[in-house]
Amino acid sequence: MPDLSDERLAAQIPLRHSVRSFTDRRIEGQTRAALQRFVDECNERSGLSFALCTDEPGAFSSLLVRYGLFRNVRNYIACIGAQDQDLQERVGYWGERCVLAAQALGLNSCWVGLTYSKKKVAVPVSAGQKLVCVIALGYGTMAGKPHKSKRALQVAPGVEGSPDWFRRGVEAALLAPTAVNQQKFAISLDGDEVRFQSEGGTYTKVDLGIVKAHFELGAMR
Repeated sequence: MPDLSDERLAAQIPLRHSVRSFTDRRIEGQTRAALQRFVDECNERSGLSFALCTDEPGAFSSLLVRYGLFRNVRNYIACIGAQDQDLQERVGYWGERCVLAAQALGLNSCWVGLTYSKKKVAVPVSAGQKLVCVIALGYGTMAGKPHKSKRALQVAPGVEGSPDWFRRGVEAALLAPTAVNQQKFAISLDGDEVRFQSEGGTYTKVDLGIVKAHFELGAMR
């Protein structure tokens, strides 16, 4: 069984970059089974209803895809959950863990908020639930490239005098994907309590969940 431990996920953080163009290679066999198990475990732990959809190009067959510069997306995770005030943040947190697990399995990925067809997503959304976004998956035509990033002091002003574990967490958080690379978040340390704050904007609640996942994996605490 592939290693998808927290240590293994943390090791993927500097390696994983957004990819929007994919080959025709199918996600199958042990890779698909391992990713499905991981998604199922995330659902069980979080109460979310993520769905792994493979060989389902419909959601990325509309004209919207051209604006998002996506090519040949045939696989994705539909990020679904019961509507409540922290749904988007939970989607970000658990979705990013799935993203890093996919990376560990040799897959590439990209968070997608708008440029896909919600009506053509291959799984039903039950009453009281919401489809927040999807995560495009597959074998990329390229590995992607690092995004421009803020400095640690810009998101965590007190980081220089902080413990090593906090600095590691902040550095990992700076590698978190955010909507249009806006990085609208702040992290602070109050005693032993880590505080996260969103500065508001499009999909920033999802972003905050992603940032928290990275911080926890980076800090390993």
